[in-house]
Amino acid sequence: MESLAKLFGSAARLKVLRLFMFNKDASFTPTDISVRTKLTKEVVRRELADLCTADLLRKKNTQAAARYQTNPRFEHLSALDTFIRETTAVQPQNMLKVLKRAGVLRLVVLSGLFTGTLDTQIDLLIVGDTLDERALANAVHSLEAELGREIRYASFATADFRYRLGVYDRLLRDVFDYPHRLLIDKIGF
Repeated sequence: MESLAKLFGSAARLKVLRLFMFNKDASFTPTDISVRTKLTKEVVRRELADLCTADLLRKKNTQAAARYQTNPRFEHLSALDTFIRETTAVQPQNMLKVLKRAGVLRLVVLSGLFTGTLDTQIDLLIVGDTLDERALANAVHSLEAELGREIRYASFATADFRYRLGVYDRLLRDVFDYPHRLLIDKIGF
C-alpha cells in the first residue's frame, strides 16, 4: 500500500478513493467517510475538496448535510476503477496480525470479496476460542477502512463450527463449495 499511497499523494487519498470506487452507487456524508476510513474530519474535507476539483466526485447538497458520490461521467473512471480493484489487497500477514487481537484463532478462511466471488454470503470466516466479539468487530472495521469496502464476516467457537460442519450448515457450504483460501488451519480441516 505504501507505494500506492506515494503514487496518489497520501494514504488518506487512497482510502477515500477505495471507498468511492468500491461503492460507486452510494453517497456519503463527510462524517460517514470519516468513520468508514478512520480519518479525521479535517483530512476528509481536504481530500473531498481535491477529488471534487478533479471532477471524480460530485457534491449533492441536501437539507440535512452535503453528500458526495462518484461522478459517473468522470473520463477515467473505468481505468481508475480497474486499477484500484486490481491493486487493492490486504496482506494475509497484516490481516492475521489484526485479527489475533480478538482471541485465539483456530481457522481463518477468506472467500467472497477476497477471492473475486461476490455472490457469497460472507467474505471472512473466523473460528476461534475465547473470541472477544467487540475486539473482532473492531479488527474487521480496521480492515474495512484499509479496503474501502464492507467485509461480511461470521465467527464461531470451535465446538459450534464442528457441529455446523457436521450438519452441513448452508453458510459453511457456501464458503467451502466455492473458491476460498485458508489463512490459518489449526483444526485440521
